Amino acid sequence: MGKKVYVDLTHPFSADIPRWPYFVKPVIDSMHSLAKGGVLTQRIDCVQHTGTHCDAPRHVMETEFNGKRARYTHEMPVDAYMGDAVCLEIKAGRWELITAAHLEDACKRANIKPEELEGMVVCLNTGMHRKFDDSKEYYHYSCGTGVEAGKWFVKYKVKCVAMDMQALDHPLHTAMGNNGATRLNLLGASGKPITEEYKEQFGEEAYAEFDKDEYIRIHGKEAYDAKFGDLEEIGCWGTWEPCHKEMLGHGIVGVENLGGDLDKVSGKRFRFLCLPIRWYMGDGSMVRCVAEIDEDNVNKDVADRVYTYGGF
Repeated sequence: MGKKVYVDLTHPFSADIPRWPYFVKPVIDSMHSLAKGGVLTQRIDCVQHTGTHCDAPRHVMETEFNGKRARYTHEMPVDAYMGDAVCLEIKAGRWELITAAHLEDACKRANIKPEELEGMVVCLNTGMHRKFDDSKEYYHYSCGTGVEAGKWFVKYKVKCVAMDMQALDHPLHTAMGNNGATRLNLLGASGKPITEEYKEQFGEEAYAEFDKDEYIRIHGKEAYDAKFGDLEEIGCWGTWEPCHKEMLGHGIVGVENLGGDLDKVSGKRFRFLCLPIRWYMGDGSMVRCVAEIDEDNVNKDVADRVYTYGGF
């Protein structure tokens, strides 16, 4: 056994950090400078869901599945986002919806049974963290999770899920597609809305997974209720961020935009360290995520991460 080392799993933060499509740019300014005042003091104004960050249940829902009001950041246990962990390498293609089959395949390759995940932090390495940038490729065309993956995490009673993608849901399950009061239905690389691009590439039936009206039109209300009805029963729009809500509504918290040197711990077990700000009535928080791991267990063939966005 070697000594314990700490692997950073966090994207570096700056005023120019890539951010979700309708989030405002962080503003970082200096109140004091060393030359003038003898101290450096900076201030920041930004959305707490910028860069590597965590979500609390209240971020996406009013009521959890137990019928109680959805909890704020300060109401979550202090260790909600940390614990024994495993990093699952997910083999999913561009824009692909991650299913139970993907997760179970990743478990086999990590030599862990799904039943062993109870109480653990599950980190997903899809490779998207390597594409972290202000780009359509990272935000629009990422692979991502949905209702099936969310229910899988609930079934196996995981503690927290940290994903290296833009959200805890596939892009088309978010407001980037045709979901939510803030729906954007953003334009893709072709100039057409990404919903239309997806239909052209994968077909209407595949797209229906992300659109309540389309799902009911193609499969019927009974089929919709069978898949999304538990969310509708607690006042949630079924196809709008269902993985978020399945997880958070059952007390499984999540981390988005996991990054840094994630490849160094891919397929490995370690201790995941992550603490949000103790924000009263918060909906989430920027976080520093770190893997505590035996140095002999780190993937040795992985170079230190070099970030190229922002001109560096």
